[in-house]
Amino acid sequence: MNKVLETRPDELGNVGFYMDFFGFRERPFTLVPDPDFLFWSAQHRRAYSVLEFGILSRAPITLVTGGVGCGKTTLLRELLRQFGAKITVGLISNAQGGRGELIQWVLNSLGVRFNPSVGYVQLFQQLQDFLIDEYAAGRRVVLIFDEAQNLSPESLEELRMLTNINSGKDEVIQLVLVGQPELREMVLDPSLRQLAQRIAASFHLSPLDEKGVTELIAHRLRAAGGTGNEITPAAGRIIHKATHGVPRLINQLCDMALLYPTFSK
Repeated sequence: MNKVLETRPDELGNVGFYMDFFGFRERPFTLVPDPDFLFWSAQHRRAYSVLEFGILSRAPITLVTGGVGCGKTTLLRELLRQFGAKITVGLISNAQGGRGELIQWVLNSLGVRFNPSVGYVQLFQQLQDFLIDEYAAGRRVVLIFDEAQNLSPESLEELRMLTNINSGKDEVIQLVLVGQPELREMVLDPSLRQLAQRIAASFHLSPLDEKGVTELIAHRLRAAGGTGNEITPAAGRIIHKATHGVPRLINQLCDMALLYPTFSK
């Protein structure tokens, strides 16, 4: 598979040419998470519905997992596009560190200025005051942790403690944990059972089946201004076999495949 996806430097200069060759407005198979190119497979719709339900129902914790390149981050981008103006969002990618460091990640994601030299208690109080102020202003705070599998069990437990901050019956902070399959395994560990009990909605994204792969390819081609037939369904079936249905690998292989017809023009 790695050999199939090798790209030579001289081929990179042909990307603009293949866009002209096929009449694309933009490159259809980039690796950048872009909600404009989001392919709504059945399971991606369900995953998004879980995220949406978690936000609207004020779920303390929402969990979405999936393998590398399955489209989790793209779903988050769409979620932020839909809800970003209605709630206060802190997006934290690839956070690491022990007690005290995590709360600094949180404050930084929310745009709250703080003195990193003060102790944990003062930082926690500063976060709590911010959350209560947002609640009083009629705004909910949602913390989204992407690549949350990189958090330690201690950090996940610290996050659970944040959900204890509330005002009467209402939650003033919600957590969305997104990560690779090992995150799901971590959450199911008996030592984190209190965290698991706070998860009100969850979903696991799997790779696409053969039909899903051919539909994704056609969708992205059309979204870029093509006809959708630049890569045939027969080629799509081969791509499914080579990539095992992982969207990121599909994009990578299709991007390469579009280069070669331009060489013979």
